[in-house]
Amino acid sequence: MPFPSDTDPDLEVERLIADEYARQTTGLQLIASENFTSPAVMRATGSVLTNKYSEGYPGKRYYGGNKVVDSIESLAIERIKALFGADHANVQPHSGANANMCAYQALIDQGDTVLGLSLDHGGHLTHGSPVNASGKLYNFIPYKVKPGDERIDMDQVRDLAHEHKPRLIVTGTTSYPRRIDPEPFKVIADEVGAYFLYDAAHLAGLIAGGVYPNPVPYADVVTFTTHKTLRGPRGGCILSKAEHAAAIDKSVFPGWQGGPLENAIAGKAIAFREAQSPQFREYAKQIVDNASALANALANEGFRLVSGGTDCHLMVVDLRPFDADLTGKEAQLVLDEAGITLNKNTVPDDPRSPFVTSGVRVGTPSVTTQGMKEPEMVEIARFMARALRGRADAGELAKVRADVAALCAKFPAYPQGV
Repeated sequence: MPFPSDTDPDLEVERLIADEYARQTTGLQLIASENFTSPAVMRATGSVLTNKYSEGYPGKRYYGGNKVVDSIESLAIERIKALFGADHANVQPHSGANANMCAYQALIDQGDTVLGLSLDHGGHLTHGSPVNASGKLYNFIPYKVKPGDERIDMDQVRDLAHEHKPRLIVTGTTSYPRRIDPEPFKVIADEVGAYFLYDAAHLAGLIAGGVYPNPVPYADVVTFTTHKTLRGPRGGCILSKAEHAAAIDKSVFPGWQGGPLENAIAGKAIAFREAQSPQFREYAKQIVDNASALANALANEGFRLVSGGTDCHLMVVDLRPFDADLTGKEAQLVLDEAGITLNKNTVPDDPRSPFVTSGVRVGTPSVTTQGMKEPEMVEIARFMARALRGRADAGELAKVRADVAALCAKFPAYPQGV
């Protein structure tokens, strides 16, 4: 029996996909948690592997017909272990949030005390936000950045650890622009007998590329997503010491998930291979160089950079010195009109709500994938400043959008198509 779409294609969905392709490739994609993945990864995620149910693990499945997907998943596991130097890897998590929750369940019990970076100071929802399952199931104690230099206050981390005796200490970031060294956290965790989990969701590609510290030698568990700086398909991954392997695997399946997405796992395997190349190391370095250049250019336009700059792929921009009345919410909407995509973001101790914010988060992975370098970062900062200064002028926004499209045309994300 033929598929209905063979004779009656869904033109509405196809048109919308084409619209999204146009949006991505004619505008600047500055969301720090997004990237352009390779056509090879997209082919894998759209392959016949999406048809296969594979509950369990290689060699230990609940259904038949898994010989091929066992080989694919095993390949992904071995590649990511080699890339990070890990004892054990689980490549099945559907997302970074799932990876974190699976890791918590594997290491600690419901109600246990955990230290995590506060959401409004750069942490993630799954680091104990009260609106998230992590904050409901576990007793998270937040640590924060210092008011002066806006860096993580390691003295506070140590003091809280000794006061509350957590079973787990979590570090990692969703909007913290500075280097997070794993060793001091490991020292504190050992002092109080806690496990140490490093959430490398944003940082995995920088670690793989050798431009950011590798937490694997220090952490009991490292979690990350595969679609940010690692430039793979949307999904998650967990690395762990050998002693935690069985608990991690049991927590992922059957603890939190059912059948894995073997099409996504195939895409992960391809991305892990891509990340082993010398070109990827050059790419990772350029991400950081571009972020530094963009941060400096934005500062020259009158914006304030939280912590004064960046050591990684992202920066948090405080809009108040640029324009006291401009909120992150309005800036995001205005820049969307100008063809510049980013997200509103709180700054430390933000007086505005998380739905409004006083800042925006800006990242360089996508534009670096396109081949842009430091001179283009200066142009991007000028585009942002022009659009925000002229936000009440539809004509000026249209001019910025045209200039953005002209820049993107010089650096096509997919020169050969997809």
